[in-house]
Amino acid sequence: MNIDHTNFNAADNHNINTTGNAPHRLPHHQRPDHQRVVITGMGAITPLGNSVADTWQAMLGGKRGIRRIEPVGVIDFRSQIAGTVIDFNVHEYMTSKDARRYDIFMHYGLASCAMALADAGLLDQTDNFKTARLVGADAHRVGVVFGSGIGGVGTIEDTSLTLADKGAKKVSPFVIPGSIVNMPAGLVAIQFGLKGANLATSTACTTSTHAIGVAARLIAYGDADVMVVGGSEKASTPVGMSGFAAMHALSTRNDEPTCASRPFDVGRDGFVLSDGAGAMVLESLAHAKTRGAVILAEVAGFGMSDDASHITAPPDNGEGASRAMMAALNDAGIEPYQIGYINAHGTSTPVGDVAESQAIASVFSQCERMPAVSSTKSMTGHLLGAAGVVEAIATVKALQDQQLPPTINLDNPDPKCALDHIAHTARAVQNLQYAISNSFGFGGTNGSLVLAKWLGA
Repeated sequence: MNIDHTNFNAADNHNINTTGNAPHRLPHHQRPDHQRVVITGMGAITPLGNSVADTWQAMLGGKRGIRRIEPVGVIDFRSQIAGTVIDFNVHEYMTSKDARRYDIFMHYGLASCAMALADAGLLDQTDNFKTARLVGADAHRVGVVFGSGIGGVGTIEDTSLTLADKGAKKVSPFVIPGSIVNMPAGLVAIQFGLKGANLATSTACTTSTHAIGVAARLIAYGDADVMVVGGSEKASTPVGMSGFAAMHALSTRNDEPTCASRPFDVGRDGFVLSDGAGAMVLESLAHAKTRGAVILAEVAGFGMSDDASHITAPPDNGEGASRAMMAALNDAGIEPYQIGYINAHGTSTPVGDVAESQAIASVFSQCERMPAVSSTKSMTGHLLGAAGVVEAIATVKALQDQQLPPTINLDNPDPKCALDHIAHTARAVQNLQYAISNSFGFGGTNGSLVLAKWLGA
């Protein structure tokens, strides 16, 4: 059905359901190889581990990455728990001098991208990332889309204290380049010699999902052969912790941190702030075939929308989220019934989990069977701008291994979140070919990815 937008009354827009109006594109697997986008490398640093393998095994085992933290003045904080990165060695990825210059979120970002490029077979060495350079691709056709929701808030905090205590002359000349959101993308390009398109996304919790989707379209459009994508975050700082807590957005289950993140459970009381990064290498199928790359999965579809309703809260019916999922399905050229698993945004907030559940129920209402749903945030906490890519990585691993990670702490599912939940323990499946990874952020921004198991072509 085509709608004549010229007859719309602005006051009536909120009553119009547009989730199914966009026409399907040609199914992704029928498109020419230069327009298909595949994933050939992944890297991750999370509260569960400092690699994709460690993070994934922890997810399958239902392990908990959330712990009590001790920032300055923590006794006054409403929330005193976070998902922090443990035993990360930045000196494997940059010099001591550079490490001092750049915020920790940049450390995580550069490291995750180095891992992803190495995993893709695009670096000339993997035993020394500080001197490694690009191989196997034209540097002018390799770009970066990498972002952050918060950026270098820790560096800005520290600099504010220096300014107050010691004056302007003691402020570091690296405070700006060491904290701005686009610098991880810039550092990755500089370190590995990537001369293609370079940009940063910063769309709150949707940041790295948007990075994946935008980069995939750059490839499909012909602007690049290879893109390094993802997001990073180090927001468990005094300002980050106190700011989110002041909104009453964070869980205050301080005495039992491992049970604090409990998406879709009746006892949920907010999300848990976490740190980390994730990265993927995307390529056109044509380029991947030419160099004989190992293909991990395919980015089949991408969809975006906005709620246009509130700065932090989604509408109760999840209408914006449903439009993002439908847009991703339409972009992939597939039908809802073909989705077997959804890695939900599932933050553990009272309003957000219900809205997403309503959205999923709406999109898949005509299907004989609802897709299985889990939120890996129950184990990692909420990595903000890095959440989307870390969860997309988990979704790729689910497609590869035919194992669905659980939602832990889901002791009493909220009746308003009536879905096929994977509670407590991982679920083995067969013939899982398509999955969705959802991300929704402040400002009402929504993003959904349809990822496909690689079956060869």
